[in-house]
Amino acid sequence: MSPYRWGWDAEALGLVPALSVGYLLALRRFPASRQRVAVFFAGQLLILAVFLTPVETIALRYLLTLHLLQNVVLAEWAPALCVLGLPPALAAAITRGRPGRLLTSPFVALPLWLATYFAWHLPWPYDAALRRPGSLLHVEHLSYLVAGCLVWWPVLQDVPRRLAPAAKAVYLFVAFVLASPLGLLLALLPRPLYHVYEHAPERLWGLSTIADQQIAGVTMASEQAVVFFAVFTFFFLRFLRDEEPALRLERARP
Repeated sequence: MSPYRWGWDAEALGLVPALSVGYLLALRRFPASRQRVAVFFAGQLLILAVFLTPVETIALRYLLTLHLLQNVVLAEWAPALCVLGLPPALAAAITRGRPGRLLTSPFVALPLWLATYFAWHLPWPYDAALRRPGSLLHVEHLSYLVAGCLVWWPVLQDVPRRLAPAAKAVYLFVAFVLASPLGLLLALLPRPLYHVYEHAPERLWGLSTIADQQIAGVTMASEQAVVFFAVFTFFFLRFLRDEEPALRLERARP
């Protein structure tokens, strides 16, 4: 099998159309702006881009780096776009019940996301999922997407609770600090962690197993630093902007 064969992943071919149809049906009751619709479908395109291209073939058999790219798309990038694309009325309807309020709490969503990320990157479940691409790997990917939507919810939606910009900035900083050790650990380990890639059919692009793992770890940690720090900076600057009138008033007092 050529490593550059285009993938036809049943997961993406089933999940993306299902999410898209569900979203379009929901828009009939909960209208959204064009910007939100575009953002939501950008998330769907990201999923297709890493599962219906040679990225899928290489990720399953050859390089850890590209599999981590898929994981990042499912656990961070696509969920952020999906959550941001939800109209506020639809978001309120989703979180109206007690389960929705509980799962989107920052004190629940962040631990669930971290637990999902770290648990699936342990050697045994990681290798087991790659050896069962038609079953267990789908469970892994779906759990990434769900956990990713939950972790972004307190930041990108103001229901069922509205966090102040300062609280959102702190939340994102904590998320980055707690998640970053995973990528750094992969980059610093002196031996290959996953047997599937250690026994790949061939080495692509001149990368050894350990070099592939190191690049994957550094890339993952760098990506999280860029994404989380960028959104952290946005909300931190908003916090400073909101506080500026109060500071001016305080300074003007005799």
